[in-house]
Amino acid sequence: MQRRHFIQASGAGAAALAMPALRAQSWPSGPIRIVVGFPPGGGADALARVVGLKLSALWNQPVVIENKAGASGTLAAEYVAQQASDGTTLLLTTINSHALAPAVLPKMRYSPERDFVPVALLGLTPNLLIAGATQPAKNVKDLVTLCKAKPGAVTFGSAGPGTAQHFALELFKLRAKVDALHVPYKGSGPLLTDLVGGQIQYSFETMTAATPHVKSGRAIAVAQTRGKRVKAYPDVPTMQEQGFAGFETFNWYGISGPGKLPAPIAARMNKDINTVLAMADVQEKFDAFGVEDGGGSPDKFAELVRSEIVKWAKVAKEANVRVDG
Repeated sequence: MQRRHFIQASGAGAAALAMPALRAQSWPSGPIRIVVGFPPGGGADALARVVGLKLSALWNQPVVIENKAGASGTLAAEYVAQQASDGTTLLLTTINSHALAPAVLPKMRYSPERDFVPVALLGLTPNLLIAGATQPAKNVKDLVTLCKAKPGAVTFGSAGPGTAQHFALELFKLRAKVDALHVPYKGSGPLLTDLVGGQIQYSFETMTAATPHVKSGRAIAVAQTRGKRVKAYPDVPTMQEQGFAGFETFNWYGISGPGKLPAPIAARMNKDINTVLAMADVQEKFDAFGVEDGGGSPDKFAELVRSEIVKWAKVAKEANVRVDG
């Protein structure tokens, strides 16, 4: 209840400022696109579709989810940064494009802070260390033993080089003092297809994308990676509970616009996204995916992005995370 009140209250002030200003600022009249940097079937895509459907009803106009997969979400971010700042094109913003990529790709052709206007935070979710249903190691201790017995042979999939899954794996290798084989994909959808099919063994997958496969029994949840267990997985221990003190990684999702998106449009979008996040059926879906702590002001989202850029630059250096390109 407190979370719902917070979300609703945070949007109320923005609404009062936004609506008069919009009389002078043209609201987009045609379809509004939310560009997702990963293929259908992944966590970012799933959240975008839940939110997009509700916004379409609120705005009485089409909200189209457009998948532009590749380069761990940076292709989509680069594309949106170059679009008109009129509210017709938005980015499903992730930790990959706005915090992890800057840590390993110094020659990126966009700046997460300069070239984007933060609109709203959708939420945070842990990684979920998952295994294919037939894999032998079903807890972290046994997985470490397996990796030490077969150095460089145990496979971990990720949604691409420099993604949250990749960073979590590198941190695990560093802390456990093991070697393992990183297998990058172009998104969580194909990764999960291969994990379920036995082509790869493990992944520090986003909880959003992993949940349907865990719930169906096609994958096994080994551990979750935030400091505390989320409501969606009360019986799955954290990495910290399984002997890795201080091990914490989480993903986050938000909505951003191109860098000159007018403040009145961003404010109205923020208000309406907060309204969507407060809806009971949306909260139920987000809770099931382990997505928590969303909503609030654009400034709240901007501060998260700033802090994550600093955090992951430090981790990339300490864990020696490298990405070609």
